[in-house]
Amino acid sequence: VQLQASGGGSVQAGGSLRLSCTASGRAFSTYALGWFRQAPGKEREFVALIGRTGSGTAYEDSVKGRFTISRDNAKNTVYLQMNSLKPEDTAVYYCAAAPYLTRQSEDYYYWGQGTLVTVSS
Repeated sequence: VQLQASGGGSVQAGGSLRLSCTASGRAFSTYALGWFRQAPGKEREFVALIGRTGSGTAYEDSVKGRFTISRDNAKNTVYLQMNSLKPEDTAVYYCAAAPYLTRQSEDYYYWGQGTLVTVSS
């Protein structure tokens, strides 16, 4: 599975962005999917995950109520809708695929290349 993330950009605080991650390959629907982010000088951290069918989701506490993860298996795409963005959301965002639901980055087999989100105050 190859993943290609897009949709990053620069936005003012309070604004919104929608990230997309499209996968190649026919096994997309067999993977749980996650979004992670890495801010400058910090370690990569979990943001959100979604199960194979989209029925199970989980979020990092600081993004709950602001971010929504979803997937369209027919389009081999996972999305991250980000609302009410804050400067502390500034990071490179990565999508990733895992064989089961997990928040641990080391459990993810495949990673996209990352897309930069910059939120200004």
